[in-house]
Amino acid sequence: MLPKALIDLIDALGSLPGVGPRTAERYAYYLLKARDEKSHALARSVSELKSRVKTCPITFALIDSEEDTSALYTDSSRNKQLIAVVEEPLDVIALEKTSLFKGTYHVLGGAISPIDGIGPEQLHIPELIERIKKDEVSELIVATNASVEGESTALYLQRYLDDAGVSIKITRLARGIPVGVDLEYADQITLSHALEGRQTF
Repeated sequence: MLPKALIDLIDALGSLPGVGPRTAERYAYYLLKARDEKSHALARSVSELKSRVKTCPITFALIDSEEDTSALYTDSSRNKQLIAVVEEPLDVIALEKTSLFKGTYHVLGGAISPIDGIGPEQLHIPELIERIKKDEVSELIVATNASVEGESTALYLQRYLDDAGVSIKITRLARGIPVGVDLEYADQITLSHALEGRQTF
């Protein structure tokens, strides 16, 4: 029988998304055998995570607790009239890694999913309308995921803006067949977007 402290750690690690029982065991054994400073540093990072990270009150992106607003919004070189609307904070990181987008971001905080109990009222849509008016936004890039929930959220957002009388250019990220994927394995949403966004060869 394993010591209770080790079992508790395995259970805690196993509760993380994408971490199965065997992986949780390997991580736990590694931490047990690792030098004290390494396991202590990890424990300290986890314990301080909630207190040292918060969301920007304007963009809802993740920022350091001592910051007031996201640097991606306050940076004078960023175009405030161009907003990429994403579902989650990590989506901001993905777009930033391209080094191509020079606008600002707005994190909705999820996607509409009735099964998960997430409705439009849980998302940061009213705050987005305020930003559009305040910053005189000219284009909104809807960069929600290519999923049923992401598509539903994009359509709802478009209708919401129309109902609010907000006249603005709305674009979507181009979608297509990923490199190395056979057509027979592509889902219907991906195939539909690939057909709609086809280009001259």
